Amino acid sequence: MKIISLANELAETTYPGRGIVVGKSKDGKYAVCAYFIMGRSVNSRNRVFVEENAGIRTQAFDPSKLSDPSLIIYSPVRVFGNTTIVTNGDQTDTIYEMMRDGKTFEEALKTREFEPDGPNYTPRISAILNVQNGFYDYTMSILKSDNGDPTCCLRNTFSVDVPRSGEGRFIHTYMEDGNPLPSFEGEPTLVDIDGDIDEFTEMIWTNLNAEHKVSLFVRYIDIQTGAYQTRIINKNK
Repeated sequence: MKIISLANELAETTYPGRGIVVGKSKDGKYAVCAYFIMGRSVNSRNRVFVEENAGIRTQAFDPSKLSDPSLIIYSPVRVFGNTTIVTNGDQTDTIYEMMRDGKTFEEALKTREFEPDGPNYTPRISAILNVQNGFYDYTMSILKSDNGDPTCCLRNTFSVDVPRSGEGRFIHTYMEDGNPLPSFEGEPTLVDIDGDIDEFTEMIWTNLNAEHKVSLFVRYIDIQTGAYQTRIINKNK
């Protein structure tokens, strides 16, 4: 598979919706993850990321404008031991709680499906990064309707046992803008991972559609020590 410029992929997609990037820094030192949210409605755009424990949660920027919190207020990132969980919904909590009870990532997601927001039936996208004592692997997942048919949930899991330096995978909820919004297709896109955390963060934020982008989270995790750096950008300030 040909590696694609993440900057170009973001710039050329008007409305990818919510997206997760997971990979390994070019110098091979860091496990890398990024999560961004976008919005078309006032309710979706009325959000910021705030840090919570070792993860983050979404929060209404202006509580008076929050009309429906059900699918927009959640914890996108939580940490369980040596595992960082990143998702686009409250399945973060499902994964965290079931892994705490000894279940797997896949078993946790078997209990969930796409979001109940027909006719879009927004996919649930998720990832886990396992980093411990110099070893690193990751797994990504998408739960989506069967081409808009809500009676069937398609469950795709994609695992990378030995991430390559300077490479990552990008998965997002929608292929493009539309009505209804078309769900992501295919396996996670192979993209380049370049620069330090500040350069990588700036590249993603700059190339997201200026009208629709809302918030961005980026984390670099030292593969040897587990220590991490985090960057958050919110359009609402």
